[in-house]
Amino acid sequence: MSKNVPLKSYLQELRSPTGAMATPRSRVRLGVIAWHLGWSAVSLASMIYLIFLPASVNVLAALAAAALPGVCSVFLLSRDDFRTRQMLVWVWALACLAALGLSGGVLGPLAPWVAAPMAAAVALNQRRLILLGAALSVAVTLFAILFSLMRLFPLPDIVESFWLSSVAVITLVTGLGLSLLPALRVRTEAVRGVEHDRTRFLTLLSEQPHLIISVDGEGRLLSAYGETPPGLDMALLMKHGLITCAHVPHRLGLMQALEAAQETGRAEAGFMPHAALDHFIRLSLRRGADGKLYGVLSDASLQHAREDELETARQEAQALNEGKSRFLAGMSHELRTPLNAVIGFSDIMRQQMFGPLTGKYAEYSQLIWESGQHVLDLVNDVLDMSKIEASRYELSLERFDAREPVSAALRLILATAHEKGVTVKSVLPSTPLEVTADKRAIKQMCLNLLSNAVKFTPQGGTVTLMLSETGQDSIDIQITDTGVGIAPEDLKRLGKPYEQSGPMEQRAMGTGLGLSLVQALAGLHRGRMTIESELGVGTSVSLLLPVAVNSDQPELPLSPPGAPDTDTLVALSTETPKPLEDRLYTPPDLTGRDFVIRPSKS
Repeated sequence: MSKNVPLKSYLQELRSPTGAMATPRSRVRLGVIAWHLGWSAVSLASMIYLIFLPASVNVLAALAAAALPGVCSVFLLSRDDFRTRQMLVWVWALACLAALGLSGGVLGPLAPWVAAPMAAAVALNQRRLILLGAALSVAVTLFAILFSLMRLFPLPDIVESFWLSSVAVITLVTGLGLSLLPALRVRTEAVRGVEHDRTRFLTLLSEQPHLIISVDGEGRLLSAYGETPPGLDMALLMKHGLITCAHVPHRLGLMQALEAAQETGRAEAGFMPHAALDHFIRLSLRRGADGKLYGVLSDASLQHAREDELETARQEAQALNEGKSRFLAGMSHELRTPLNAVIGFSDIMRQQMFGPLTGKYAEYSQLIWESGQHVLDLVNDVLDMSKIEASRYELSLERFDAREPVSAALRLILATAHEKGVTVKSVLPSTPLEVTADKRAIKQMCLNLLSNAVKFTPQGGTVTLMLSETGQDSIDIQITDTGVGIAPEDLKRLGKPYEQSGPMEQRAMGTGLGLSLVQALAGLHRGRMTIESELGVGTSVSLLLPVAVNSDQPELPLSPPGAPDTDTLVALSTETPKPLEDRLYTPPDLTGRDFVIRPSKS
């Protein structure tokens, strides 16, 4: 039952070419079957006509053999693959060989049929089958010559030869002509497909919201597709090239972008069009494998306006910040003069240089001196931070033992820690640790960190300072406390100027400049500060400074004031980008001066 299904489906295709299988390929296949059936029909009609002549049995058998391939094609092409088509060509060769043998070989009237296998292969429209058909035609010719020499069957009489010759010539000429139709149809469908793809591709290029261009090294336009950016004079672009379309101050940047794209493979630039200075156009260029430059012109007016606004806001903010820094620096200088007088006279009263004081006056003078010292420390912090922000802070580099400023900071904090009931421990190297750095800055960093640790450590807690050498050129100053700890959301803000953590009563005890000063001074030494903390457990602050002196290596050059942290890594790629060999394809029919351009919709 299943063997009848293909034949039934073919008959349905013949009756209804618009059915489910009536695709371009199925129509070509039906044409091939019709070609074979037409050959068989002519052969059978000739056989029926010659029966009434009457003709010899050999002639009738030859025509019957010639009709056999057409009948076989219906069944063989039900499985339309290469093997079945190959079998069909072989059937044609055997049938023609039989017809030639029965009609007298190459000297007989059916001699033109030696080309029938090749004609059938041409109808099947496959190169390998055409080669097979040509080879089989040559083989049939050789066998037909052999049959003529052997004279196995007699030649037909004059009447039979006339009709057989006519049939052979008509079928061969008509068959060869019609065999080209399937190939022509396939070619036509392929051309239509290519044209459809080209139209779709051009539509895609022309309807996209940018202008895709190709230019030579001097900016002359070679092709353009898409929508013209607002303000761009397309006539000027096509006539004089890309450079002329730009506003005069921006032409140099465009020329540099063209040169960079030719040298490195890619470049970007922006320019105001010469005809509309209120617009801004962005150009992205890439070098193609053919040496041409391919680019995209897009409207960037809104983006450029936003960038201008951001740049203006940045400059204003920078000016305000510099003004703030100058104001704070000036104010700090003005405050230090009266503070020095207050601290100096209160110190004289505290030490009772001009005679004894009563109990309350002695206590008040001590409070005045301590408060003055505290305010002076705050003023110094503000002054130092202002200098750093204004890039005016200069390191005073010298070679010294790192234990000296660390020990000095420890001595200054011991009294405060003792009054609060906090134990301060230190772990310092037993041998000198030579460094090249700013001695005052090292002391300031340690003092600020120790002050914070003591401030946020409750009574009975412990603050530990450890100084060690890490690697060959760095020292590590680590200060750990058992204080209240820092919340994760506060940890992210610490290190920024005037940022503080903890409850309000603790924030009121300082300016929020301690850690920011430490981080800034560490950055000036090309070092970094890291903070680890857990609420209720404590905080650990580590300073890693590449300032240690190594006898085997030259001293590490220090960064100028305002240099970034060593945490920040900047990678500059020197690799030249590859041309767009695999990323850009230009169809051959679009090369040259091609233009599919829409006016701007803006």
